[in-house]
Amino acid sequence: MNAVVIYESIYGNTRAVAEAIADGLGGAETAPVPQAGERIEDADLIVVGGPTHMHGLTTSRSRRMAADAAREDGRTGLAAGASAERGLRHWLRDLPGRDGAWAAAFDTRLDRSPMLTGAAARGIARRLRHHGYEVVATESFLVEDSEGPLQDGELERARNWGTELARRLERGPDAESGPTGVRARPSSERGPDAQSGSAG
Repeated sequence: MNAVVIYESIYGNTRAVAEAIADGLGGAETAPVPQAGERIEDADLIVVGGPTHMHGLTTSRSRRMAADAAREDGRTGLAAGASAERGLRHWLRDLPGRDGAWAAAFDTRLDRSPMLTGAAARGIARRLRHHGYEVVATESFLVEDSEGPLQDGELERARNWGTELARRLERGPDAESGPTGVRARPSSERGPDAQSGSAG
């Protein structure tokens, strides 16, 4: 199976998840959105993910705000293209149609109810379906705070999700078992509910 994991990341959390998923898929190629190019043309499966900002996909404004805030805090090591004008939303808009091709979507977000944080994976999946892709799974991976880090065990969970994706596609995308829905570990009972699912 030829799989490619395409991701957008601000603080490096989503990139780490993408790399873990790729490992679970058996060493799939990974690429940030600015470098995605034509890598998906021959892929049997594309896995697309990004951080949740303001209940959904990032915008050019939300990426700039997140990157500027991190720099003002003296944070270094922002992901490549963190404040680029064109991000995942633009890439999905311009994605060529591929009727029946397989895809999966994921996001990073705070550990709160998706009703409060939103989940970018839903918007990613909807846009993939618009271009003819058959979305076989969606998933959320959880961060401790808006800038991270990832919660303990999330990279292992991402790796396992990638492995299960590969197994499911070997059985066929319509197999009943396997990863489905926007799911995550039960919300922990730590502090008040957040108003935004910002992650990166």
